[in-house]
Amino acid sequence: MEKSATDWRELESRVFMRTGKRQPPVLVRGEGSRVWDEDGKAYVDFFAGIAVTSLGHSDPGLAKALADQAETLIQVSNVFYTVPQLQLAELLVDNSCLDRVYFCSSGAEANEAAIKLARKWGGLKKDGAFEIIATLDGFHGRTLTTITASGTDKYKQPFAPLPPGFAHVPYNDVDALKQAVTEKTCAILLEPIQGEGGVNVPDDGYLPAVRQLCDDENVLLILDEVQTGVGRCGALFAYELAGIEPDIMTLAKGIASGVPLGAILSKEHCSVFEPGDHGSTYGGNVLACRAGYEVVGRMINERIPEKVAQDAKHVEQRLHSMEDRLDIVSGHRGKGLLWAVALSREEAPAIVASCLERGLIVNNVRPDAVRLCPALNISREELDEGLDILEAVLSEVSDG
Repeated sequence: MEKSATDWRELESRVFMRTGKRQPPVLVRGEGSRVWDEDGKAYVDFFAGIAVTSLGHSDPGLAKALADQAETLIQVSNVFYTVPQLQLAELLVDNSCLDRVYFCSSGAEANEAAIKLARKWGGLKKDGAFEIIATLDGFHGRTLTTITASGTDKYKQPFAPLPPGFAHVPYNDVDALKQAVTEKTCAILLEPIQGEGGVNVPDDGYLPAVRQLCDDENVLLILDEVQTGVGRCGALFAYELAGIEPDIMTLAKGIASGVPLGAILSKEHCSVFEPGDHGSTYGGNVLACRAGYEVVGRMINERIPEKVAQDAKHVEQRLHSMEDRLDIVSGHRGKGLLWAVALSREEAPAIVASCLERGLIVNNVRPDAVRLCPALNISREELDEGLDILEAVLSEVSDG
């Protein structure tokens, strides 16, 4: 006898570690910007696996690339050369300002590697400097070191004592950064747009000022583009929108549209890893890199970031209209296809639940903010379908 959705939820409650809360649907199939649950109900997906499925669900081109690679070679050690890994590395270097790449399996691993690289550089090039300045409400992963680098206390408190060597200042505050830099500082680590912090967009002058500060103080700039990179913000990488270049950049999420893959990229001047300094069994996995090569290649060849930039104008117009007419909407913020609808009351969980009932998946990134991050190749019709559902729910909350 086949299991029902209730059966699957009961099984999860018995066997799975309780690390988070789930939404009720048991999702079993996806196609493009839609997913279906165990009961056959369809949903427009404005969450995309947390900004991951950049080409949507079960993209035929990606599926074929994976199938072809799976029939050829899936995994070997990094002791050997493999073609998809090197193809993807070349593609990323040729289309970014960075010179070197190392692959891993997640954003947290990429940020761990970035922290290690910056600390080794500080040890070699800056008299042993090892401290990294990060920002409040920043998010860089769930490993012990990356939660320490992150700026949210609730993620850290259960795991004390935490690794030393991190300082935190408010986001979008250059003066606070200037005051925090010391002779022990080796790097500043931040997101071009804070994703998990609530889709917080800095002032236009913030990132250029941070870049100048790093130049003045001989400090590395690490940009965590795990959520903002690979087309999400309307450029291949969000640093391009600010007109700056980082020394180190981290990627994951949308880089392989759902296949676990992360990357750290660096400029030549701070590429100080030597054999034995870092490694990963699955990092640069042949199957994952073949997926990444397909996805990044499509982003470039099909000019998807340009399409995202156009979609952003449409989304912003729709959100601005909601803000004008609905008292529950206090604002909106974002770029590309990464947005937050700011609420005048902490009703985001209830709004997410109501959207789900109507067939739209969104995320309460904060109690007073709903995040929208659909697939980057979503059609305009599906984009409007989801926004229509969101607007209907927000209208009911405002009227209530």
